[in-house]
Amino acid sequence: MKRLLLGTAAAALIAMSGIASAADLKMSHVRPQDATIDVELRAFAKQVGEATGGDVNIEIFPASALGDYTTVQERISVGAIDMATQPAATAADRRMQISSFPYLANNWADARKIYGPEGAVRNVMAELYAKQDITMLAAYPVYFGGISLNTDPVNPGDPSTSNGIKVRVPGIKSFQLTGEALGYIPSPIPFSEAFTAIQTGVVDGVIGSGAEGYYASFRDVTKAYIPANTHFEVWYMIISNESLASLDADDQEALKTAAADFEAQRWTVAEADQGKWEQRLATELDTNVVKLTDDQLAAMSAKVRETVWPVVLEDVGAEWGQGILDQIGK
Repeated sequence: MKRLLLGTAAAALIAMSGIASAADLKMSHVRPQDATIDVELRAFAKQVGEATGGDVNIEIFPASALGDYTTVQERISVGAIDMATQPAATAADRRMQISSFPYLANNWADARKIYGPEGAVRNVMAELYAKQDITMLAAYPVYFGGISLNTDPVNPGDPSTSNGIKVRVPGIKSFQLTGEALGYIPSPIPFSEAFTAIQTGVVDGVIGSGAEGYYASFRDVTKAYIPANTHFEVWYMIISNESLASLDADDQEALKTAAADFEAQRWTVAEADQGKWEQRLATELDTNVVKLTDDQLAAMSAKVRETVWPVVLEDVGAEWGQGILDQIGK
């Protein structure tokens, strides 16, 4: 009987060790459930689960359910949250503003060279995350940014004069200065409070997102959309170093391979995706999607590069920032 009990106990220990080897990871993102990124991340999670034979289970938390993206990045840094795919939060390191540097990329081909594999900004962002005990697994190209208004545009292609329209911007200096340079009155408001601020008339629009983002989160307060190409929006799939180290070598490799596939696939569809969402704003919501000429876009870019770039470079460290611009020929 004693021998039987010992055998049963040993079997239980073996079973428990098998359970302990499985990892349940929580992944945060900022969009609502069923948004593009939500669908793509669930496919990624499925791929990881299959590649690891069920050893790694990634649970997706949409709509900032685990906290604002700034808070989430801080919690990933200390191992309190496992993963996220989201914009870079600059509160921990102002140099992360280089990711959203206004008018840095001129077109999609330019963006891929800068933010894609081995791109200068992508590489430096991986280094900055590493200093926060975070590993960057992938870059996720989203869109070129624009301006959403809950009012009629005023001289939308002319950055030479103020239009008197107050807009919400992220609490990042580059966005605030870009808003001013383009003639708007910027008001830094957290993303979680932005919709209510527009709805109640505190501000009349938003700078900091693009067509897909405005459709997903601001569709009921978007009367006009100006595709001003204010910045190239790229999010990063990140994981706590602690969470990554908890996986065995094979599972780590499977996770990294799935992340590389996730990024590569996104680059093949992102440009067309941007056009699709601009079209949906126009056709489904009857949004006035403003057509800007090449000359108007060039004037906006020139104004921002002249007035905003020097200030942001000082904020991130002029020598450090200029070194990155030099790498990409800007």
